[in-house]
Amino acid sequence: MPRNTPTPDAVFPIRLKQARLRSGLTQEQLGIQAGIDEFSASARINQYEKGKHAPSVQTSQRLARALLVPTGFLYEDDDVLANLLAIAGRLSKEKKKALLASAEKLAQA
Repeated sequence: MPRNTPTPDAVFPIRLKQARLRSGLTQEQLGIQAGIDEFSASARINQYEKGKHAPSVQTSQRLARALLVPTGFLYEDDDVLANLLAIAGRLSKEKKKALLASAEKLAQA
């Protein structure tokens, strides 16, 4: 990783909060939608967003599904790539294929 690039542990809290705020969910709502017990949902999401604890891979996947983002978004340290992932995650399969074809053309140019 280049210098000054946050580690995945440092990126996850930032991306989680970004996606949660973008979705308009409270910490409690997100936790509940991700299958966390309603009595601890808010506290657990708060700890994840503060970087005090890291969720398991399975919990990360459930959080991503609840936030309608690819799991990779939560760990991507490049802001531009993270935003591309978030946008691509909301596209239909056909539009994802079109985006991929366009990206491949750009990469060849």
